[in-house]
Amino acid sequence: MEWTTPGCALSRHPHTEAGMPVTPPDLAAVIAAIDEAGGRDFAAAYAGVEVDQAGVRAIVHRVPAADFDAAVRGLTPAGVCVVVRDAAHSRATLAALQERITADLAEWEGRGVRIETVGARHDGSGVEVGARDPERARAELAARYGADAPIVVVRSGPVVPLPG
Repeated sequence: MEWTTPGCALSRHPHTEAGMPVTPPDLAAVIAAIDEAGGRDFAAAYAGVEVDQAGVRAIVHRVPAADFDAAVRGLTPAGVCVVVRDAAHSRATLAALQERITADLAEWEGRGVRIETVGARHDGSGVEVGARDPERARAELAARYGADAPIVVVRSGPVVPLPG
């Protein structure tokens, strides 16, 4: 399910500087305010926010909560477009799982499960784990954290730093 603020009904055009897309200041301010309030006052609901540069809008992901929805409306001035979408999990819930997995990295390494990346998805869908052998990692992570744990395993090689 999703809903939008009234500003989404207005015509908007992408902003660029030196040919690169940029977030307009009014949208950037709304994004910052929602992110701050979401993390501080609505941790059980807030999952994350993304910027749609082409659409000149913010997309807020949250576990449905009337009080958070009211806060988003209150933080969004006329003319700014914010799309609010349902999320399965809050950022706080995913951060806790991410921390558990990260704390166990040495153990996973010792068991031969090569985990390269761990990060909560901003849309609240789960914790993404990048592994060299995703099938094995998926099975072992489910056995450790539960079959219903919101873990999304993807194939990933080792992280390689960019040359300086």
